[in-house]
Order: sequence, then structure tokens, then C-alpha cells
Amino acid sequence: MASILFLGTAGSSAVVTKQLRSSGGIVLHVEDLQFLIDPGPGAITKAREYGVNLHHNTAILVSHNHLNHCNDLNSVIDAMTHSGIEQRGIILGSKSVLQTQENSHPYLTKYHQNLAEKIIPMEKNHKVGIELIEINALSVEHTDETAIGFKFFCPKFTLSYTGDTKLTPQLLEELTGTDILILNVPYPGSNGKGMNLDTEAAIKIVSHVRPKLAVITHFGLDMLRADPIQEAREIQRITGIQTIAAKDGLLISPQSYERSKSPVKGYD
Repeated sequence: MASILFLGTAGSSAVVTKQLRSSGGIVLHVEDLQFLIDPGPGAITKAREYGVNLHHNTAILVSHNHLNHCNDLNSVIDAMTHSGIEQRGIILGSKSVLQTQENSHPYLTKYHQNLAEKIIPMEKNHKVGIELIEINALSVEHTDETAIGFKFFCPKFTLSYTGDTKLTPQLLEELTGTDILILNVPYPGSNGKGMNLDTEAAIKIVSHVRPKLAVITHFGLDMLRADPIQEAREIQRITGIQTIAAKDGLLISPQSYERSKSPVKGYD
């Protein structure tokens, strides 16, 4: 069995700090493995609310060092290890999160580094195997130069999470073969700014990759005003690929996904 749970869908700092949407990250379950991706502010609170036991984390993955992606990393490690009583879990992430850089210090503290079983700084195109899952670091371009995305090769499906990035030809190539595509799209229409995706860029990605399911998340204020559901419908209308706008608590069952029916459920 497998599932994808969105602990939060907030993108910009304004949405995060006002908590117009939650910002706890994404949980991927594949059989007995549990992966927590980008634990932003509220990851622990939302995990409890949605019945996720953080002690069961197999690995924590962090795409880059912005607070809406890594704020709760150390707290989640504390929960995963029972404050170090049990040394366990793997931490995968960009170098900016895990190692000292020229202009920044790592977000992961030395204390919490010692609590985990293994720490793996990942560079673009880096591959890591965890039991039955292979994880590739996607080549993304963002204001954090060490930022990465993640591509999960699971037994029954392939899932890609872009993290924060602008559209590049290399990213398009690396996303090829994705069954479930999760895109961080903070901006509606063609209103993208700098190193982030807008709906127009999402349309280009979905058109090229042609996954079985596309999910947009990580919404900024402009996207919330425009209505993510309407933007997702526009992506689906143009690409012909089923596209949904994530909401806090969204649960997807990827192993049972078929074009003729939707395995998508939401928490009230």
C-alpha cells in the first residue's frame, strides 16, 4: 500500500506566517516506509492532527534551506528519535540544509545530526537507495543554489516533487517517466517571479511529462486570490492530464490511481 498526504500547501512567507494554509510538508508512505518531505512550520502539529506518527519516519527529505521547507526539521528529528533515545532515520537534503556554506550555516544542528542514523547531503543528479525505493535528486534552479527536487522510483509508480524552481530544459528531461507529478506553483497565470513556477510554466511541464496525475501545491497570496482549483482546471483543460489543486489534509492513493476514477480524498 502507498499514500501521499499533504500536511500543508502554503508557499509564500505571507501565506505561511498568516497560516492561510498550513505548511507542514508532504508525507509519502510506501509499504512500511515513511518519508517526510520539506517539514515547514507546523509539521509536528499537522502530523498529530492527521494521525502521522513521526517516530515511524524512515527518512526526512529537505529540498532547500528556506524556512517554509525546513523550519521543523530539528523538531521532527527529535520526535523521530525520541530525543535521541533511539538513534534512527536518514536525513537527505540539499547541502545548504546539512552543511556549512560560504554565506550560511546549516539548518540542521550538530546535536540533531548526532541523533539520526545517517546524514546524506545530496547534489543534483545524486541517487540514493533506501530499501525498495530509489531517490534521485532533481536539478532545480532556485535562489538557494544548492536546492534540489526529489524523484522517487517506487515499485508500482514513480513520483516527482519539484520543490521550488524555475522551468528549465534539464528539469523537463529529468521529470520524464513520472506517474505522479507534484509541482510547487506559487503564482497563477503567467505571473511568475524569479525562481518559481506559475501556471503557465506548470502547463509546459505537464504537457511535456504527461504524468497520470499532476498536483499543484505551495500557493502564494496571488494564487490563493486567483483560486488554485481554477488554475488546476486550466492546466487540465490545456494538457488533457488530470490535475488537482492540493489542500491541507489531501490524501492520494497512488497505487490504485486510474484515469477513470479518482482515489483522492480530503480531510474535513
